[in-house]
Amino acid sequence: MFESSRSLRMWLALVSSAFCMAWASGCATDSPGAGENQTAAAPATRPDLPPELEAVRTALDRFQDPYAALREGYFSTVGCLEFPGGGAEGEMAYKPGAMGVHFLNPLYVGPALDPLKPQVLLYEWADGELHLTGAEWFAPVEVAPTAPTIFGRTLEGPMEGHEPILPAALHHWDLHVWLWKENPNGLFHPTNSAVTCPPGPYTIEDHAPAMVHAE
Repeated sequence: MFESSRSLRMWLALVSSAFCMAWASGCATDSPGAGENQTAAAPATRPDLPPELEAVRTALDRFQDPYAALREGYFSTVGCLEFPGGGAEGEMAYKPGAMGVHFLNPLYVGPALDPLKPQVLLYEWADGELHLTGAEWFAPVEVAPTAPTIFGRTLEGPMEGHEPILPAALHHWDLHVWLWKENPNGLFHPTNSAVTCPPGPYTIEDHAPAMVHAE
């Protein structure tokens, strides 16, 4: 956990500044591995969803255009995360798969969760484009000492942050929902075995984050 709420505010200020700089420079959406050997996307299959999640997907469909996400306060964390080995003892129980590129909106980070305001959007870079695959509801332990719930499910965790796109000290809860791309691992599983990352310096082959104790 962060040592104080001041450190959390500092982190949010930093990521907000990063967004502002990206906006000022034209909000480039150049991807990991752009211009290199691009990965071909598997044919996207939109999963069948219960009515509540179908309504959420419809409301968030505008973010299939990543520029729409940028205009509403999301920014790319650049790295494409994949977990080819899944999780080991002491780590989150991830199955092999990937998460893709995270677009984070720091304005939505707090103790309360809104179905229509996910803190993170998940994109897959393939065929020279960013494809929206899922959304993530996320809460730092600093502001949510107990696991929040949404869609009748309790967020998973707490866990360390995904380095290098988040500091390891950012202990948090999260819930991934693969609204736009079928996930063989399960609709709510953190990794999607049908998502891939392109070869290149910004693809991060990582181990699952360590589990931590909420304080």
